[in-house]
Amino acid sequence: MDQLTDKTIIITGGTGSFGKAFVKFLLQNTNAKKIIVFSRDEFKQSNMKEQFENDERLRFFLGDVRDLARLKRAFAGVDIVVHAAALKQVPTLEYNPFEAVKTNIIGSQNVVDASIDSGVKKVLLISTDKAVEPVNLYGSTKLCAEKLFSAGNSYSGRTTIFSCVRYGNVIASRGSIIEKLKERGTSPIEITDERMTRFWLSLGKSIELIMFALENMVGGEIFVPKIPSMKLVDLFEAFAPGANRKIIGIRPGEKIHEILVSKPEARHCVEYKGYYVILTEFPYFSADAYKKYYTEGNKLSEDFEYSSDANIDWIQKDEIISVV
Repeated sequence: MDQLTDKTIIITGGTGSFGKAFVKFLLQNTNAKKIIVFSRDEFKQSNMKEQFENDERLRFFLGDVRDLARLKRAFAGVDIVVHAAALKQVPTLEYNPFEAVKTNIIGSQNVVDASIDSGVKKVLLISTDKAVEPVNLYGSTKLCAEKLFSAGNSYSGRTTIFSCVRYGNVIASRGSIIEKLKERGTSPIEITDERMTRFWLSLGKSIELIMFALENMVGGEIFVPKIPSMKLVDLFEAFAPGANRKIIGIRPGEKIHEILVSKPEARHCVEYKGYYVILTEFPYFSADAYKKYYTEGNKLSEDFEYSSDANIDWIQKDEIISVV
């Protein structure tokens, strides 16, 4: 963890499930000088202060990524930004599209601008499998955020570097389907489509991905973990065995299966140290910057696609509860 020694790190959206887990990891496992939680929710910030017993390395900034001036003030003296702030609820964002654009797109542009103006060294976006071939507004805004972060490297003169991580559903995160199953009582389970599959990973694995990206990023990459898939019917059976089921059909803006690396992306993707790394096609900097990926990594075939239904790694029904 030497890369974070004496560094100041800020997490936007830091009061969410990932933010709390990441802050705990940083406090327990690194010698970071300062860890800043940037978010809009003063109540959650107050709870986090109590949870971490007012650790002297921890700071809390109220603010919104829509507010560029506030971001610039928050980023002063910061070495690393992990940008986790986003609006994520698919049906809600379809009904409130302008709000999704303001936070997920304009907010991400603000993070890019504030990082460059403040001299931040590394900036990492947390993205989602829904950004790949998006069929809903949420996925579209995250795809746009990925593109903004990649292009940020052309504005920064290499003094600030921007990269992304992309992963699937986080097991037992706030608002997850597992949480809803536990709270459902005796009501029937609504199933959209019994064929549906999803990528899943733990909060711990998401933190491993973040740390790997921060250590290896040179700018413009999208880091993708190798993670298992799960059949949603197996998830339902594990947490609500024998429950009545109601098939309601696939919802608007939803896919039966998700993709983490598309076929067009596979043309410029390598397998590197147990991860997939999608390299930018645009010449923001010298091609030599990616030399380590080409010399130490393995090029993927052009017809490769990393989708949740064609995965080789699966969480079985009898494993799900122990994983959670």
